[in-house]
Amino acid sequence: MNSRTLRALEFGKVLEHLASFCVSEAGKQVCLQTVPLNTPKEVTAELALFDDARTFFSRSGFRLREFPDLSSFLSVFAHSDDPIRSVSVPDTDAFWAVRDAFGLLKEAIAAIHEESSSGWPHLERLCAETPFPDMSLAALRRCLDDSGMIRDESSPELLFVRSELRRLHTQCLRKVKDFALRYNLTQYLQDDFMTLASDRYVLPLKSNFKGRVQGIIHDYSNTGETCYFEPIFLIELNNRLQDLKKEEREEEYNILRYLQGVLVQEKDRLLASWKLLIRLDAESAKTGFAAFLDATCASVDESENAPLSLLKARHPLLAFDRELQKKGGPHPIDLIFRSEDRALVISGGNAGGKTVCLKTLGLLTIMTLSGLPIPAARGAVVPWWPRIQAFIGDEQSLDDHLSTYTAQIRHLSASWEHTDSRTLVLLDEFGAGTDPTQGAALAQAVLDGLLERGAHIVSATHFPALKNYALSREHVRAASVLFDPGTKKPLFRLAYDQVGASQALDAAREHGLPESVLRRAEQYMLLDGEDSGAVLNRLNELAAQRERDLEKLEEERRRYEEKRRSLQERFEKERLRLQEDLQRQSADIMKKWQEGRIAHRQALKEMARLKAEASPQTEKPQPTISPEQICPGQTVLHRPWNRRAIVQEIDSGKKRVRLDMNGVTMWADISLIELADPSPAPASSGATVRTAQKNPVFLRLDLRGKRVDIALGELSQFLDRALLSGQDGVEILHGRGTGVLRREVHAFLKTFPGLASFATAKEDQGGDGVTIASFR
Repeated sequence: MNSRTLRALEFGKVLEHLASFCVSEAGKQVCLQTVPLNTPKEVTAELALFDDARTFFSRSGFRLREFPDLSSFLSVFAHSDDPIRSVSVPDTDAFWAVRDAFGLLKEAIAAIHEESSSGWPHLERLCAETPFPDMSLAALRRCLDDSGMIRDESSPELLFVRSELRRLHTQCLRKVKDFALRYNLTQYLQDDFMTLASDRYVLPLKSNFKGRVQGIIHDYSNTGETCYFEPIFLIELNNRLQDLKKEEREEEYNILRYLQGVLVQEKDRLLASWKLLIRLDAESAKTGFAAFLDATCASVDESENAPLSLLKARHPLLAFDRELQKKGGPHPIDLIFRSEDRALVISGGNAGGKTVCLKTLGLLTIMTLSGLPIPAARGAVVPWWPRIQAFIGDEQSLDDHLSTYTAQIRHLSASWEHTDSRTLVLLDEFGAGTDPTQGAALAQAVLDGLLERGAHIVSATHFPALKNYALSREHVRAASVLFDPGTKKPLFRLAYDQVGASQALDAAREHGLPESVLRRAEQYMLLDGEDSGAVLNRLNELAAQRERDLEKLEEERRRYEEKRRSLQERFEKERLRLQEDLQRQSADIMKKWQEGRIAHRQALKEMARLKAEASPQTEKPQPTISPEQICPGQTVLHRPWNRRAIVQEIDSGKKRVRLDMNGVTMWADISLIELADPSPAPASSGATVRTAQKNPVFLRLDLRGKRVDIALGELSQFLDRALLSGQDGVEILHGRGTGVLRREVHAFLKTFPGLASFATAKEDQGGDGVTIASFR
């Protein structure tokens, strides 16, 4: 990407707005140095990292605070082979700045790693891959306090010296107080306490009493009324004070030298972590930048003939214009390249936004290739255009003896050989600086040549020949900026597949040109016979009406979408309310059962009722069959259990049938079954057909020939199903044999809740080979 294009599209101003969201000078410099990346993979990775950073800052609420710029300080370590010998020991402020900056980074990393399943994997990976100078930060925190002063505990020697200084201070205070009381000097002192002068303890003595006490005068106050007097008895203590101060300075120097050595030892980690901190500041700035512009990330399509889709795109610099915002701008536009399109020719009136369309496309493309969010609707797609050539504005130069026309030609010639299928060319009224006929012909020839080289072109023009070219040339699409048919003011909308009138006279009238001049211009146009404005105005009117209709449809769609979202929210609230109500009722039932206020069977019935009430009730008609349609041995479907069964017996009077479902027998109402294809699974070999009894047992389980553990497992599931289906009791067929299975079944039944009683059956019902159990 050449610098001339970046200047023409004012990319630097966008970066200045981005940098204003940084909290550090180092972050601002990184933002200002942003350039388009080299590969689509790099762009995708950069945009993914930004998306993670935006999610992190939004969800966590973490914000970077202002931190000092360490670039110069750390560069000394980076570019010196032996920093300890070649670099003087930094002062305390420099070390405190390092402590503050890397302490902030540690807080940020902790916040990023706080959630184990975070929604920002790329950001988390970046922090995990960056080595952190833990030893340096620990040493700085141990040696420096929050105010930037060296702690007493930094070394045993410093702790001893400062303890001696405090002891000496207390001793001096006591001696001064005793001396003042003994010799009645209180009336001669300006203050009750001693102070320091020339780094020595002195007494603030009134100047007219200075000859009454022996000692040394070190200084006078500005008014001359107070002299700072060192009594004889303080001289020895002050000498000791000077020795201790000297030792303190030496120990502080040793500590700073030690800290310098620690930082040198971890200089690689320091530099890597500093880059990470600046990167986080830049990503935070992108987040603020995107929030201000309501921006999103575009995807980069590197395939051949990739389409361009920038819906509701806005020029970022216009979006930062507060005066324009007050007027309701900037107006979004749709910039589209279909896969078969190679060129877009935009026509229409002056001041309608043609140049803004070109700049918006070029600038948003550069921003995307630089890993920045763009002000456009979600789902934006930008082709991989690593080379953008922008011929916009007046490029004349007196120094280079170039006119507007020759400057465009020179720059186009210089870039011609580098133009290929990965190039986007922006031409703003190319050829307008010369004879209109020749300029239009040259513009068409240039578009032909660029199309042959595979480039994508967007051209703004007033040439009628170029408008006809756009309507007739393959792979070239026409577009027009729209004007209000009534007021003749621009709508700042782009209508595709049509051309527009230049509206030169209307624009001149809008900007104050005398009406007499305009009427004369209209007469000249009639004389020349070149007034096609009526047709183009009609096209503009139709296109404007279509845009208004589309706006209405979009507003209707948004309204219905909002209504759907509102209904969805109401449904979700109602669902949560019903869920909480069911949980509360279920808890009440369980509490009553645990307290013995209801039986186990009643609790299960209540639970089944709640489940039925919570299930959606559908009025789906069920097929009905008559007793004549079925016969014993036929396969049917039992709808409540959704299980296949074999008909064993039919009770036509009561309209019910006895069914066998893999060894489980039961009576069921004929309305609950429907015909089914014969199932390959035969009825249980142990199933027997019995005549209808007066008080039939509805369920039977055959456990004969099964191991005890398997039999008890099936029995437990069988009893649960029977309870849930509301049966009065069950028959358990275990056989006589050795009696082991019967004893195990009876032992299990004693522990099963919900049973009222159980006993072996009568002889005519199977005797001690069958157990009948009744529920409560």
